[in-house]
Amino acid sequence: MIAALGPYAHFILLSYAAAALAACGLTLWVILDHRQLRNTLAALEARGLTRRSARAAARLASETPLETRA
Repeated sequence: MIAALGPYAHFILLSYAAAALAACGLTLWVILDHRQLRNTLAALEARGLTRRSARAAARLASETPLETRA
């Protein structure tokens, strides 16, 4: 297999390995960051803080539709 890649086989294989390592590292970073942000958000919500989007949704749900206003 390595002979089929020619004289630059080691460079090609190292390049693929570096790209795979970088992709795995970025994936791991995103997973760990997501976990940390989810835990931070849960802690804030446990303290009573809510998301702006949740407040806006609650406000929209409590309003009457335009058709019934008159």
